[in-house]
Amino acid sequence: MPVRKEKPGRDIEKEYPVKDFIEKLRRLADCLENGERFRIQVAGERISVPPDATINIEHEREEGAEEIEFQLKWSIE
Repeated sequence: MPVRKEKPGRDIEKEYPVKDFIEKLRRLADCLENGERFRIQVAGERISVPPDATINIEHEREEGAEEIEFQLKWSIE
């Protein structure tokens, strides 16, 4: 079995036009509903989210700003 090369740390925020964001959310919802892997490219890197990823919603408020994050987390095997 080949050894998987460890990827460097990464923390990227990418803005999308509303139309593109909606399309990505729809594809994600379809994958979740069908128990399928969700694939997306973010800032040049291809990401593959397994169907058993943990899903949570985070809300933050600080100094006149609020933020909601839809998060998917999974372990790298």
